[in-house]
Amino acid sequence: MFSRVNFSNESGLLQGCLNGDRMAQRHLYDQYSGKFLAICIRYLKDREHAEDVMIEGFMKIFEKLPQFQSKGSFEGWMKRIIVTQALMTLRSHRHLMMEINMENDAEYQDHNYELNHMETEDLMRMVESLPVGYRTVFNLFAIEGYSHQEIGDLLGISESTSKSQLNRARNTLKEKIASQTPKERRING
Repeated sequence: MFSRVNFSNESGLLQGCLNGDRMAQRHLYDQYSGKFLAICIRYLKDREHAEDVMIEGFMKIFEKLPQFQSKGSFEGWMKRIIVTQALMTLRSHRHLMMEINMENDAEYQDHNYELNHMETEDLMRMVESLPVGYRTVFNLFAIEGYSHQEIGDLLGISESTSKSQLNRARNTLKEKIASQTPKERRING
């Protein structure tokens, strides 16, 4: 009699992957690849490059799987590996250039802007158009939930630089939103 491994629950899937079961690994990949590709695209604009990074991230997940201690969310653990892989790629390709020019931070004018009628897609396109440093810190802080200290450690920058980059990202997004004409806002909303 054949025993069928149950991949419908996390522990069965984890055990199958730990045992090197290719079906379990495929199931894990199929279950999370879409979500993780979206994360990689947020950091690396080029889809093909993002796909490569996601695959490298999955290879690291399978390699480090014995280190997962079930102390937190398995998905969160994998997500952290994917984000780290994307950041390492940015750093290794020297795309991550942080601008450190804090003198203009206080000069930002508060623009009158509306988010009520803006589509998520439009906002994400605006985030994608940010300079790499701003976009990376914004994604890590606002979307992934990292603290400024964690971001500093991940990127090799100071905590204050992380805060400055986030502030600049937010201000740039506010300016982009405010620069849309009311007609564009209605069309987009």
